[in-house]
Amino acid sequence: MNKPFFAPLILAFIFLIILVLIPNQVIESMIPKSRINQAATDLNPFMFQGKYVQQKMLEDPHFLPIYGSSELARLDRFHPSNYFKETNADFTPFLIGRGGTESLIHLLNFSEHTNQLKGKKIVFILSPQWFQPNGTDESHFVPNYSALQGYDFAFNNDIDPVVKKRAIKRLLTFSPIENDPILSTIYKAEISKNTWTKREAGFVRPFAYAYRDLLEKKDLYYTLVGGIPRNRDLSPKVKNKTWEQLEDMANEFGRKRAKNNPFDISNRDYNKIKKMTPLLKGKKQGASYGQSPEYEDFQLVLDVLKETGAQPLFISVPVNGKWYDFTGFTQDGRSPYYKRIKNQIDAEGFQIADFSDHEYDPYFMKDTIHIGWKGWVYTDRAIMDFYRQNDSKNEIVQN
Repeated sequence: MNKPFFAPLILAFIFLIILVLIPNQVIESMIPKSRINQAATDLNPFMFQGKYVQQKMLEDPHFLPIYGSSELARLDRFHPSNYFKETNADFTPFLIGRGGTESLIHLLNFSEHTNQLKGKKIVFILSPQWFQPNGTDESHFVPNYSALQGYDFAFNNDIDPVVKKRAIKRLLTFSPIENDPILSTIYKAEISKNTWTKREAGFVRPFAYAYRDLLEKKDLYYTLVGGIPRNRDLSPKVKNKTWEQLEDMANEFGRKRAKNNPFDISNRDYNKIKKMTPLLKGKKQGASYGQSPEYEDFQLVLDVLKETGAQPLFISVPVNGKWYDFTGFTQDGRSPYYKRIKNQIDAEGFQIADFSDHEYDPYFMKDTIHIGWKGWVYTDRAIMDFYRQNDSKNEIVQN
């Protein structure tokens, strides 16, 4: 009587066991070689939160990783993905990030690939709005957190123990880690001298390894299935242009698309905030990006990159000065951020393309906070100069 009911459950269980028992090497052999190229512009969260795709990408010198957040999805003809493809550059940008991907998420990602970053050129786009007075919050951290990267971080012995402990203390303040009984136990044992805590960690460690192995297998299956390929062919009109011609083109492009407001915001983006704009006038008085826990989170990123021997170029993106002035968020609250972030990067000997003096430059930004048409032209030029360098100490063209 119960056979028809139990049979599907039994078959599903057997199928699940088979999936788990298939060796990782077998799954890897089935993943199409085109998957890495496809992932370069897909902005697929499964790729950000996984390991396999980024490992393969970092092994291939043809890819130049570009780490950032929501600006990476603001595609237009001047965007690095289009520009370097259409101009047949010697490298392919590989985009890593989405909205809410801030320093701690990038930290876990970089820590996942410490052995592959030595001597690797990468680009890291910074956003001022990360540096809120309270730093990143659950709404930004949780959707971008990777359990696989979190568990691998626990077992990572390549990171300076002092840096690792600082990171763990910070990570334990977020619910996905704090509420994970296995991972939080191992993390707490790393920063505690309590004998009982360390014994607990020793007890759960085998379960943690087993779970981590399942997460790795899950990552491989997601990679095997893949996402829906997106058409990223935007425009070939950037070919055979000097930087001056591209800047003129970006000015004209922006002029046609940002003419319904005094803030040089694209018409489409302004229409989304038009009704509430009068209510926002002066509402940000006294606001500042000068003090934030994000600076320490970012320092963790710098520390890991320094230790791995990576060669990063940081892009310091401005805000839309006209809009920020309108809301009362004055330069007194913005300038400390630009200075502090540059000092942090300079102190580590890393390169920075500092565009903070373009706050009022028309069409440099597409909306209130995201880099736009002319901004991408300047970014493309900085990336090209950086990529062509043989000496990491050479200066980057910024103006």
